[in-house]
Amino acid sequence: MKIVLACVVAGALFIACRNNEKPAFESEHTIKATTPPIEYDGKIKSLAQHMPLVDSLISRYAQRSQIPGLAYGVVLHGKLISAGYKGVANITENIPVNNTTAFRIASMTKSFTTMAILILRDQGKLSLDDPAFKYIPEMAGLKYLTTDAPIITIRDLMTHRAGFPEDNPYGDRQLSDTDDELMDLIKKQPSFSNVAGIKYEYSNLGISLLGTIIKNITGQPYQQFITEKIFKPLGMNHTYWEYSKVPPNELAHGYRWINNSHREEELLHDGSWGAMGGLITTIDDFSKYMGLHLNAWPPRNGEESAPLKRSSIREMHQLWNVDAVNANFSYPSGRPCPTVAGYGYGLGVIKDCQNKTYVGHGGGLPGFGSHWRILPEYGLGIAIFSNRTYAGWGGMTLQLLDTLVALNGLKPYTVRSEVLEQRKNELMQFLPQWKDAEKSSIFAENFFEDNPIDTLRKISIELFAKAGTVKDVTAMSPMNNLRGYFDIIGEKGKLRVFFTLSPEHAPGIQAFNISELKEDQ
Repeated sequence: MKIVLACVVAGALFIACRNNEKPAFESEHTIKATTPPIEYDGKIKSLAQHMPLVDSLISRYAQRSQIPGLAYGVVLHGKLISAGYKGVANITENIPVNNTTAFRIASMTKSFTTMAILILRDQGKLSLDDPAFKYIPEMAGLKYLTTDAPIITIRDLMTHRAGFPEDNPYGDRQLSDTDDELMDLIKKQPSFSNVAGIKYEYSNLGISLLGTIIKNITGQPYQQFITEKIFKPLGMNHTYWEYSKVPPNELAHGYRWINNSHREEELLHDGSWGAMGGLITTIDDFSKYMGLHLNAWPPRNGEESAPLKRSSIREMHQLWNVDAVNANFSYPSGRPCPTVAGYGYGLGVIKDCQNKTYVGHGGGLPGFGSHWRILPEYGLGIAIFSNRTYAGWGGMTLQLLDTLVALNGLKPYTVRSEVLEQRKNELMQFLPQWKDAEKSSIFAENFFEDNPIDTLRKISIELFAKAGTVKDVTAMSPMNNLRGYFDIIGEKGKLRVFFTLSPEHAPGIQAFNISELKEDQ
């Protein structure tokens, strides 16, 4: 379910402000974050030095928010590089949280369900634009909000645009409903807040119906299909649907902070709505799932592995349904950076002013609050589980990723383009005089019509004179496979050359710009 965050920031530190009472943590149940002694392109070693800061910020928020226990993990390039376990999983029995503790992760379940739908799509068993009633006959009789309302599709259910009303906190209490009870709700005509296809509105009901589609297509419960197709290939052997199946000493109990004390919440059994929020898992297991998402980037050649091909995972990360544009957004550090936010397939997506894309999801149920977020193009992610009702970790995961990128100077994956490097080397043969350039085949047919040769020559000669004798030429910095820039380093200054290639089989330079770089660029 959705979760609410209340917090302020002092400098670089994330300070929680939901509650100011005595912390619920007991220091003897705190296990320090650990970092395995490995390196991955030198970045793990760099990140490791900042794990104490991560640990401190998470602990500070948890203490002030009266969270009994939590687990967190940081993943880089598919590897769990650091994990922390704090507080207690069971207050009555005084059982500490550790690496075997399984938390209910609520709506973080949703992307497992949408991933299962994509597996079926890739197997040719459905189309995302199929009407949902094709697989749930009970939906054929739905009475829509208006006579011109379109039929609800599977894609609508996956992206929260089916027209169902937001059902937090109603959906929290339906987790254990039977299949018959879910279908009875549909037969009795659910209410709509919108027509399908035009507006984002968070719907636990919509995702639960995807579970029914999985069951009706495969002939097996969605729980069994997801377990066999996702959990088992990933080695997620400590992930459960039914809480009674979890070893008692490994199960995190859920609590609500009310009247200055922790009240234990009743755990609901698994049922038809579990597709939207029923999963129970450990940080170690969930890190494998995070790694699956991170390893889908960047697009590349090479063998695919189960459970889902890389292109379909990247499809999940796209912003399919916009929820909000925030022109006044600032990171908790105070840095302003407008954002656009919305939904992919079972995943929330944020794109910020620096073109960073954050993908993830929160999870909140009575007794639990969790969140995971990744920066796919940076190979970095974090997940936090806790056992307090609606504990809000979304702001924390956003700030931690932003901070780790800044502190470690992390860069997104770069494209390796042979054709760009080839065209750069060929272009350098003509600069700055552009002698006989018009006879060359490396330029697209539009190039000299749009860029008169005399003007090109004049500007280039002037800039090369300012830069002085060329000392070095950098490799291309690709923006994609057919666009990028490189720098020319002179004894007195630097120049930047940008060009774009055409869509032809042998792509030629169609656009070009050369400019002087300032000292701070």
